[in-house]
Amino acid sequence: MAKIDKLLTKQGYDWKFSTVGGVTRVNIETGDDIAHLDELDQKLWTVLSCPVKGLEFDPKTLALMDTDGDGKIRVHEVVAASQWLKKVLVDMDYLLDGNDRIEFLSISDCTDEGKQVLEAAKMILGKLGLQKEEISLQDVIDYMAVYEEKCKADYTAAETEPYEPPYGEESDAAETAVNAVRHKVADWFMRCRLVQFDEEASPVLDVQVEKIAAISGNDLGNSMDEIAEYPLARPSKEALLPLAKGINPAWQGAMAAVANVPDFAGKETITEEEWNAVVAKVDAYTAWKAAGETAMNEAIAAQVAEHAAAIAPVERLLRYCRDYFTLLQNYVVFKDFYTRDENHLAVFQAGKLYIDQRCCDLCVKVSDMGKSTASAGKSGMYLIYCHCTSKGGAQMDIVAALTDGEIGGLHEGKNAIFYDRAGQDWDATITKIVDNPISVRQAFWSPYRKFGNWVTDKITKSASEKESKQFDEMTNKADTATTNLTVKTEGAAAEAKANEKKAQMFDIAKFAGIFAAIGLAIGAIGGALAALGGFVTAKWYNVILLVAAIIILISGPSMLLAWLKLRKRNLGPVLNANGWAINSNVKVNTAFGKTLTSMAKYPKMVVNDPFAEKKMAWWKKCLIWLAVALVAAFAVLYFTHNLPWQKKAAEEPVVEVVEAVEEPAPEAEAVEAAAEAPAETPAE
Repeated sequence: MAKIDKLLTKQGYDWKFSTVGGVTRVNIETGDDIAHLDELDQKLWTVLSCPVKGLEFDPKTLALMDTDGDGKIRVHEVVAASQWLKKVLVDMDYLLDGNDRIEFLSISDCTDEGKQVLEAAKMILGKLGLQKEEISLQDVIDYMAVYEEKCKADYTAAETEPYEPPYGEESDAAETAVNAVRHKVADWFMRCRLVQFDEEASPVLDVQVEKIAAISGNDLGNSMDEIAEYPLARPSKEALLPLAKGINPAWQGAMAAVANVPDFAGKETITEEEWNAVVAKVDAYTAWKAAGETAMNEAIAAQVAEHAAAIAPVERLLRYCRDYFTLLQNYVVFKDFYTRDENHLAVFQAGKLYIDQRCCDLCVKVSDMGKSTASAGKSGMYLIYCHCTSKGGAQMDIVAALTDGEIGGLHEGKNAIFYDRAGQDWDATITKIVDNPISVRQAFWSPYRKFGNWVTDKITKSASEKESKQFDEMTNKADTATTNLTVKTEGAAAEAKANEKKAQMFDIAKFAGIFAAIGLAIGAIGGALAALGGFVTAKWYNVILLVAAIIILISGPSMLLAWLKLRKRNLGPVLNANGWAINSNVKVNTAFGKTLTSMAKYPKMVVNDPFAEKKMAWWKKCLIWLAVALVAAFAVLYFTHNLPWQKKAAEEPVVEVVEAVEEPAPEAEAVEAAAEAPAETPAE
C-alpha cells in the first residue's frame, strides 16, 4: 500500500483506498475523484473493458461512450468522458446524484463545450415553447419526436411529382383483393391453357371425384383447408374466369372482393388479359408506395440524424449525469456488487433464479455458452446454467451461482423460474451444472453422500439385472413349454427343478463371495483395532478419539479442499467469458456468498398432521440405541482382546514340555571313555 501511495503522490492526486470484497481498491466517491481519473494508474482499475450489450444499463449511454464503435467500453473512453464532463460542468459533484435533468447554472459558460451545450439546450426549449432554466432528458426525447413529425409533413408537402392512384381511395382495397387470389387465378388460367392444348386432359386438371368422395363423410365445414387446394373453378378451353357462379366454395369470399374492383364492375366473367391489366395497375401502385415510403424514410432519417448531431451534446450531458457515476461504480470498483443494495445492483446481475426452495441473486446472462462453460470451473463456484424462455417466446441463457445451502435435488433438466430486473418471469431449465464446494459443512457430508449414492446405484442396478434375468428365464420357460408340447410333464418339472437348483447354487456362490469379502473387511478392521488395542484400552476416551480420527480421515480431505476453493472463489472467469476484461479478483468468500443465496425459512409450528409418519415410541428408540451401543462395545472389546475369557486365557501360565534325557551309568561312561582313548605307541 505504501508503494501505491508513493506512486500516486508523484502523479499529483491523493487517492483514497478501501477493501471491497477482500481486495484493496481505489475509492471513487467525489467529483474530484472523477475529474482526476486520467491520473489513475490503469493497473489499479478493476475492469479494463466491458461489452456494450448484455448489461442492465442504458445501451444508448454506452453507445455514446463507445466512440470507436467497437462494441467495448475501454479505459481510455471512460477517461475521455470524464475529461469532457470536466469542461462542461461547473461542479463535478453534480454527477454523484444521478439526475437526468440539469439547471443552466450548473453548465459552464467559460468553455466552448459548455457554450455549445447551453446554446443547443435553449434552442430545444424554445422549439417546445417551454420557458424554464433547466432541461431534462425527456425534453430532448420529446423534441426529437416533434422534429421527426415535422420532417414528415415537410417532405409530403414538398413532393414535386404527384402520383394518382389507379382506383383513388379504393386502391388499397383493390390491392388487397388482387394479392389474396393472385396465385390461385394464375394457376386456373394455366389449367385452361393446358385444356386448350389437349381437351382429353380436362378431367385430370379438374377436381377428382375420388377426392371429394374421400372427405364426403367428414364435417365439410371443417375441411375448408383441403377444399381450398382444389382448382379455383372448373377449367375450360374458353378460359373465362367466373367472378361469382361456379367458384370453389373456399374462395367465394375472396373472389367477391375481386368482383368489386372498378375494372370488373358489372362483369360475370373476365379474360386473362383483363386480369393481367388489373394486376399490372396494382403492382405499379405497390411499387410507388414502397418507393415513396423508402425515399421518405431515408430523407427523414438523414434530416433527423443531422439535427440529432447538433443537439447530441445536450443528450450526452444528460445521460452522463444520470448514468456515468453508476458506470464507474461497476467499472473502476465493484461497489454496487459488494454493497448488496437491492436498488443498486451490479450491471451484470440479470435477475433472480428461484429453484429448490432458494433464491440465487447472482445471475449473469451468458452470451457464449461454449466460452462460459469452458472457463466456469476456474471460478471455484457451484454454477447452474439455465435456458430461459419468456411468455412472448424470447430466449436467453443465464448462469446462476449457488453460494449457500445443500445441493439437494438439483440436476440437469430440472425446471425453475427466473425473474429479470424488470420483474418479468421466464421459464428456466437447467442445462449444465458445474460442481464445486458450496460450504465446508456441505463438504463434510460429501464423501458419505457420494458413497451412499454409489451403494444405492449398485443395489438398484443389481436388483434390476436380477429382475430382468428372472423375467427372461420365466418367458424362456414359457416359450419352451409352449413350443415343446410333446415333452412329458415330469421331465419338464425335473428340468425346471434342476435349473432352479443351479440358479440357487449360483446365487449362494455369489453371496458366499460377498460374505467372504465382508468377512475380510471385518477382519481387516479387527486387525487394525487389535493393533490399536493398547491405545484403545489405555484410556476410556481413546475410543472417542479413534472414532474422531476415522471421521477426519474420511471427511478431512474433502473439507480441506473445500476450504481452499472457497477462499479462491472468483466471479472473474464468468465475466471474462462474457466479454469483460477483468483486471482484479472479484472474490466471493463464504460470508459474502451467504448473502447471494437466500434459503427458505419456515416458522416454528405445532400442528397435528393427520398424514404425518407415525413416530417411534421413545422407549423403543432407547432400546435400539442401547443395542447398537452394546454391539459396538462388544466389537471393540473383542477385537482388542479385552473380553473376560480373553483376559483369563491371556493370564494362564504357559507350561513348557521338556523331554527327559537319561544319564548314562558310571561304568558305562568309563568303558566308553576307554574305548574312545587313543592307543599308546610303544617306546622306541
